[in-house]
Amino acid sequence: MIVTGLSGRIAVVTGGAAGIGRATARAFAAEGCKVAVWDVTSEGGDELVAELATAGGEGSHQVVDVTDSAAVDAAAAAVADRWGGIDVLVNNAGILRDAQLVKWKDGDVARVMSDEEFDAVIAVNLRGVFSCARAVVPHMIRRGGGVILNASSVVGLYGNFGQTNYAATKAAVINMAGTWSRELGRHNVRVNAVAPGFIATEILETMPEKILQGMLARTPLGRMGKPEDIANAYVWLASDAAGFITGATLSVDGGLVLGT
Repeated sequence: MIVTGLSGRIAVVTGGAAGIGRATARAFAAEGCKVAVWDVTSEGGDELVAELATAGGEGSHQVVDVTDSAAVDAAAAAVADRWGGIDVLVNNAGILRDAQLVKWKDGDVARVMSDEEFDAVIAVNLRGVFSCARAVVPHMIRRGGGVILNASSVVGLYGNFGQTNYAATKAAVINMAGTWSRELGRHNVRVNAVAPGFIATEILETMPEKILQGMLARTPLGRMGKPEDIANAYVWLASDAAGFITGATLSVDGGLVLGT
């Protein structure tokens, strides 16, 4: 367990029902935090709350669509009313809708990335990050400060085949973190981004095996990351140990960027 001084602090983790989000919620609970998990599904909510209590914290599960600003505002207010404020936001919620910009085959257009595919990813991965941060910042300022952590990706640093929409959002949330660190530093709110490499979660099941094997071949550590690898990075960045770090992007990728 990382010794962080986070005990008693209040964290919100979006997309926290599975994968990296669930591991992150557990990691904060293990530090003695009160953890509000926001997700679009109610499935398994009671089990997750029990899991967080077993880990050593206190949990809640709220059904929240991060693309719905009014719902996000209401959820943030509910967390603050229940526990007295919000100290940490992990903007983890994200989706994939992969397609080539234009797929050309046999001398003609075979497929394009549709407006719907582009807009769906922008809505969750970018506007959702904006809406959640906007909702929680006033609660952080009232408590004297806080930490916002945006989930980026290595593809936000160098792009990736078939991911125009996803890569654009992951690059954008890095720049959001930089902008917010400038705006909010005076209020003792730190903002950073984490750029995971290829992590063994459900979301990778949608990616072709050929692409996954290619990424592994370019990863110096020679393995996929675990959700806990990212969760531990979030916990450290939220802790007082990282108290002079803001506006930064931490790559947690097994050296993948070095291998590209």
